[in-house]
Parts: sequence; C-alpha cells; structure tokens
Amino acid sequence: MELFDTHTHMDAPQFNDDREEAIQRALEQGVTRMINIGFNRETIPTTMKLAESHDFIYAAVGWHPQDAITMKDEDLDWIAQLCKHEKVVAIGEIGLDYYWDTSPKDVQHEVFRKQIRLARELGMPICIHNRDAHEDTVRILREEKANEIGGVMHSYSGSWEIAKMCLDLGFHLSFGGPITFKNAKQPKEVLAKTPMDRLLIETDSPYLTPHPFRGKRNETGYVRLVAEAAAELKGVSVEEIAEITTRNALERFGIR
Repeated sequence: MELFDTHTHMDAPQFNDDREEAIQRALEQGVTRMINIGFNRETIPTTMKLAESHDFIYAAVGWHPQDAITMKDEDLDWIAQLCKHEKVVAIGEIGLDYYWDTSPKDVQHEVFRKQIRLARELGMPICIHNRDAHEDTVRILREEKANEIGGVMHSYSGSWEIAKMCLDLGFHLSFGGPITFKNAKQPKEVLAKTPMDRLLIETDSPYLTPHPFRGKRNETGYVRLVAEAAAELKGVSVEEIAEITTRNALERFGIR
C-alpha cells in the first residue's frame, strides 16, 4: 500500500528533536511520497532543504494569507525562481484566512491574486488555504481564471455547495484529520460526495491530529488513519483509497 501525504509541515519546530525518526515512521506506515509546504520567509528555505535531502519529499512554496502583510515584490520573484526547481510541484499554500485576521483583507486579496497570476504564468497548480472565507476564495479563483491551472483545496472544511464550485473550477478536495473526529459532520458528508478522481488525503502535520491521537502532535505517518476513515466513508477498502488518492496526487502535481 502506497500513501501520499499531500500537505505536511515536517520542517516545523515541533519536529526539531525527532524529524528523521518521524519521517522514518511515515515510511513504515506506507507513506511513499509527501509534499512539504513552505509558506513564508522562514519556512520556504527549510522546506527546500527537506525536499533536496529526501527523494520522496516534494515542495510547495507560496505566501500564507496570515503572512500576506509581510510579502514584498522580491518574495514573489523568489517564489517564481524556486518554481524552476525539479522538486517544487505547486505554489502554496495561498488563499484567505478571516479567522486569525493577522493581515488586512485587502492585502490578503492582493497577495492571493498575485500568486494565482504567477501560477498561471508558470503553469503551476496551486494549494489553497481557506479559513472562514469561502465565498471570497471562490470569487477570486473565478476572477483570476484559476480553472486554467487547477489545484487543491487543502484541508477542505466548507459546505458541499462550495465544494461543487471548487470542483467545477477543476480543483481537487483534500481531507485530513478532521474526518476522523466524531462531531465533524460536514467534512465527512462532503468527502462521501466527492468524486473519487478528485479526492486527496493529507495530515497538515503537526496540526489537525486525527483520532485517536487528537490533542497530540500530528505527523505524516498518521495519514494512514485518514485513509482508513476515508475508506469507511466511501465504503471501499483502505488499499483502494491509497491507490486512488496516490494516483490522483501524482497526476495533479505532475509527478512521475
């Protein structure tokens, strides 16, 4: 069984004491590939270092909406240069975050639009962070013609109505730990309706730890628990979920 964690942060400080051990545990759980996300001036270099030092780790680079206020023109140029690297497979995570509100909404919108335009120019898929900003996220994706490149709605948490709009734009829906939570009714319902060829799984480690480890640090090896929950919701075997989601990820990110 081959699993693909499409969104992880194994470069995070939470792994400073046992990063390589955590990566090894993921391999032992059947994780054969992962995409590490570099989302600001601090995490892009550490993400690139991880990708360059492990054959099975790929990178996505972008500017997170929480950090939008810090982005400068040279940072966008930096992302553009990094996208030429053979291990960089997407621009992200980018998008909107109205929950933390650490950057003004107009600044978030501007930075989001600039990165979509860059992705279209380079022909790169995008990884979307969307927290409490569903309508504006879809509107900007439409206005900036993101359907021309597509991408992934990371850790999808919206309604099925919004999900259908994202699917119509050519995006995949990725699900993580919350689908294992007892009270997470909406993501479970959306996953059950998501077409198999648009389904991805992730951990977002060290965050959003799945049951039964909720409350503790998440790590990429726990994507197996996400696959098991997805299999139950879809009424198929975990082996089938692993095969389908891995194939979807390889195709979506252009990985051979």
